[in-house]
This record gives sequence, C-alpha cells and structure tokens, in this order.
Amino acid sequence: MDIEVMIEAELDPGFVPAVLWNRTYQARVEASAQPIDVALALVRPDQTCSVYETRILPPTAATDLLNLRYIERILKFLLWQRGGFQVFIAGCDTLAAQLASIFSATGARRFDFDFFGEKIYGRPLEIVACAFAELPPSNEVTMPLGRHLDGCRIGFDLGGSDRKCAAVIDGKVVFSEEVEWNPYFESNPDYHIAGVNDTLKRAAAHLPRVDAIGGSAAGCYVNNEVRAASLFRGVAPADFEAKVRRMFVDLKKEWGNIPFEVVNDGEVTALAGSMSMNENAVLGLSMGTSQAVGYVTPDGNITPWLNELAFAPVDYRENAPVDEWSGDAGCGVQYFSQQAVARLAPLAGFDFPSGMPFPEQLVEVQKHMAAGDGRAAKIYSTIGTYLGYAIAHYADFYDIRKMLLLGRVTSGQGGNIIIDKAQEVLHAVFPTLEKQIEITTPNEQDKRHGQAVAAASLPMIGGKP
Repeated sequence: MDIEVMIEAELDPGFVPAVLWNRTYQARVEASAQPIDVALALVRPDQTCSVYETRILPPTAATDLLNLRYIERILKFLLWQRGGFQVFIAGCDTLAAQLASIFSATGARRFDFDFFGEKIYGRPLEIVACAFAELPPSNEVTMPLGRHLDGCRIGFDLGGSDRKCAAVIDGKVVFSEEVEWNPYFESNPDYHIAGVNDTLKRAAAHLPRVDAIGGSAAGCYVNNEVRAASLFRGVAPADFEAKVRRMFVDLKKEWGNIPFEVVNDGEVTALAGSMSMNENAVLGLSMGTSQAVGYVTPDGNITPWLNELAFAPVDYRENAPVDEWSGDAGCGVQYFSQQAVARLAPLAGFDFPSGMPFPEQLVEVQKHMAAGDGRAAKIYSTIGTYLGYAIAHYADFYDIRKMLLLGRVTSGQGGNIIIDKAQEVLHAVFPTLEKQIEITTPNEQDKRHGQAVAAASLPMIGGKP
C-alpha cells in the first residue's frame, strides 16, 4: 500500500507513520463497496472493558494481508494502551483466529502473550471471536491520582540510568537529586533494593520526619507489587519472585508502614504536567532510557489502562527497527528514548565506540548540540518528525489538549528542535490537531525532577482526601 509522507524523517526517510498508514487504509475501506464492521473488546480482571470499533476491507485474496496487518497493529496498540487478558473480536472470525495464533505462546507476539498473561494478569491472554450481540459492553471507569502535598514527603522516580528523588514539605521542594545507576542487566536484586533505599535515606536526611513516600518507575505495579518492569529484566525469575515482586511492600514495612505508593512512571509524568499546568486531558511522554507515557482524563482522573506505549507501534514499514526486548518492530521505544538517539547517531555521522552505553551517547550528542553541531540537530529533527506523526496517531486513541514532554532526551536545545519539528508536522499535515493540542515542556529542573515531586503527592496521609 502506497503511503504519501509529506514531511519525511530527515535521517530516516523510510519511516512510515502509523497514522498515515491507518488513514490510507481507512480511505480504501470507505471507498470499498461493502466495508466490514469490526469491534474489539478488551476486558481486564476488574471487569472494566474497553471497546474499539472500526471497519475493514471486504475479505478477498487481495485484501486479506492488509486486513490482518491493520487489525494486528490496532490490537497491539490497544493491548499496550488499555490492557486486557481477554479480547473479544466481533465481525471477523477468521482474523480473530489468526490473531489468537499470533498472540500465543508460540506465535510472533509471544512476548505480548507472556506479558499480558502470567506477568500482569496471572492468567493466559485469550483472544476469541464472538457475535456483536455477545460483545461485552464498554464500562470504562476513572479514578483520582495523587495531588496530596501536605506533610513531609519523599518522592522518587526510578529510571534506567538514574534514580531521582525529592524531599517535599507542604508542597515545597527542599531537596532533590539524581544518582546514576545501571539496573537493566543487574542480576542481583539486592542491588535494586539497596539503591532505592539509599535514595530514600538521602531524601529523608533533609526532612524533620517522613510522613509518606511515593514513587514512580517504568513497568506495571498493582498494590505496590511489581508485576513486570524493564528495570528488573536482568533478575532471574526465582529471584524476582523471592525479592523483587514485593520489594516495595517490604520497603514500606522498613519505613514504619507509613503511606507508601508506587505507580507506573507514565501516570506520574501526566500527573506532573496536570499539576504544573493546572490542566487536564494531558498526555505525558517522557523520553528517557525508555518511553514512558501517562494520561490524565478531561475530568482530571486516570484510567485503569496500562499506557505502556513504548511497546505500541508507531512505524508500519516492514523493516522497521526491532525492539530487543519484545522482538517487535516499529514500536515507540525505538523512536522516543535514548535508544532512538543511539540508533540515529551513526546515521547522522557520529562514530561512537562499540558498546558505549546509551546514556553516554546521549550526553555526547547533547554536547555536540550545545556546540552547534548540525549532525546533532538532525537527530533531534528526526525525533521531532516522529513525534509529530505519533501525536496524531495517539490522538486517534486519546482525547488530548496538552502534550507534555519530559525526560533526558528533551533536555537542552535539542528539546526545542523536537518540539518545533513536531509542530511543523502538525501544521502541515494535521492542521486541525495543531489547533487542538498544545505541545509543552517544563523547565529544565522539572524535566529532571518533576516526576519525583509529583510522585511525592501520591499517598494520602491519615486517610485524608
């Protein structure tokens, strides 16, 4: 299928934006004689359900592969955006059977099958065909998150290259810092536990007492239990179960059972933006070691969704970059993180030593950017182009008024180039969205520590609302 890309990614002209592919496909659907209605219902263990309705081309030998590509990528996005352990598909029984095979223990999406199965929901991912009359109804719910600033609090944010923390007294930051660490491939869980506790102690030293602790980290957390997280990918399964899964529950006990809450870092990204701007309908995107995303609804709440868009596809070309963890191609982490900078650096003409860690490569690119090196500017321009198209893609799944950018990749002049290029794409290709969505970024201090401050607001003290 030919896709017309008006503004190409400077260093990556083969990039095929998901939003353009989907819209080109839907234009063909609208022009077809008998488009087929399809609905996907994703059910979570709490029995909340998300329903997504779309249409596909009439099934023929010429359209079957296109239909599968479209529905498979939509389902992949929905799983990582909204979550679910059961998927009911109405309107295309053959495609449902194909998807059940793809998203299985032996299929191409076995990483997703394993993630949404035992790791997150404790039961196998199930994809089944059903009639429209049997489709579970949508029953989305929202809930408040954080915004508590009374008392003496610690907030922390665990990234793949650093741990950030803040000490807060009645909403005022009295201390914040950033400590480097390298948790991704560390096999000893004591390294992670000791690192977090060290961060808490550093912040506590600047408070007269500690009333509450709130934290954010990449991954999925339920009632302070670690269900799955890239930070612990190097820990053996047995050690994960023995020490990591309940590490924050254990830390809470060590800190006297004070209010203690840990949630996904993407949610805190969005919360930080909503709090700082006093705005809702905020999609927060943090470009750091990975891509973290969170969403605050138009009414100022959050949803039970996962919002793990690092694994959601944004590039539909056949030979898109492959994520080394999930094994899938064209997913957000390769476009909005330190990995994106490292991937684009050779294309821009940089020749970093083999094995140079991604955080160090980013620092070098930032130094060259500060010195006016045009090669670095091309990297940020390319990421900005990715972002402009991705915002339009995300807007097909979220109600967005503010797009908040944070994270190390957005620091310095490079962050301004990313925003300018994304706005250029919206202006030229999606003018309606340009008027609807404002791209914004906090100041340099908040970029690095805003997460930790917002995380400090997560717990309630003494049951007060």
